[in-house]
Amino acid sequence: MEFGAVLQTNPPASRTIQLAKLAEVHGFSHVWTFDSHILWQEPYVIYSQILAQTQRIKVGPFVTNPATRDWTVTASVFATLNEMFGNRTVCGIGRGDSAVRVTNGKPTTMTELRESIHVIRELGNSRPVEYHGSTIRFPWSRGSELEVWVAAYGPMALRVAGEVGDGFILQLADLDIAAWMIKTVRDAAEKVGRDPMSVKICVAAPMYIGDDWGHMRDQCRWFGGMVGNHVADIVAKYGAHGTVPDALTDYIRGREGYDYNTHGKAENDHVDFVPDEIVERFCVLGSADQHIQKLKALAELGVDQFAGYLQHDNKEETLRVYGETVIPALSEHVAAKS
Repeated sequence: MEFGAVLQTNPPASRTIQLAKLAEVHGFSHVWTFDSHILWQEPYVIYSQILAQTQRIKVGPFVTNPATRDWTVTASVFATLNEMFGNRTVCGIGRGDSAVRVTNGKPTTMTELRESIHVIRELGNSRPVEYHGSTIRFPWSRGSELEVWVAAYGPMALRVAGEVGDGFILQLADLDIAAWMIKTVRDAAEKVGRDPMSVKICVAAPMYIGDDWGHMRDQCRWFGGMVGNHVADIVAKYGAHGTVPDALTDYIRGREGYDYNTHGKAENDHVDFVPDEIVERFCVLGSADQHIQKLKALAELGVDQFAGYLQHDNKEETLRVYGETVIPALSEHVAAKS
């Protein structure tokens, strides 16, 4: 299992870069960042500095979208970073949440998402692609390699992830929900003739090493609110008791509005509807042994990477314990199973 650290690009940018460097020291393979150009600083500028000041870490958005960024510009950024730093990027993409909603926009359609994935991946891999009736390519790009991982919750998005994604990003660590979604993605891949095991699985959730459960829950409750934004869209489309597990949809009944000014922040004041049980199920909290136990269970489900959000007050200590204890334990577990 690989490990990623998910950061926000809050100023100063030097702080984001410092945390990325620390993640590499502690054995993380990926550094992901939010991509919401109004709420936070521009991530692609910061990626360049992270890559320049690290040796092996891969960087990418968690996640970008096809609406606020021109697809060819997105691909050009990745191809340029790969030329500069040696194929150390990955593109996480979804239909759009905070980046589009703060401008009163809407998430893209599944068709647009699917098309954008194709265009970004082809150009990002130094290949020509049909775009707006013309064949285009980057004449300066040679040997760039870019995987596109698809963030999804609902049945249609999960199908897109399985049919065309290099990876699937699930932003919650509930074991039952993860099992259902991973199976849905892999079934979709198999139906179109792909090797279902070729789709990499990334589970992402807040990771907090500590023993004060009340404090940990309060620091990570924002995550249930963020997930709730996507769940609300699913409920609106499929109903509260459709094909999506009730464990994912039931908790948003008390949801009333959402303020994106506190999106992804521990001090979010619009997440009182998120119960303690959901925080504990969706996140990875507690002692190192408790983290190891849950991550082993995720590995058994076929998860290839755990990406831990660090939007809380215990960033450095959590990274340290992961580097010294959690990551080595998971490496031994996976090696023993292979």
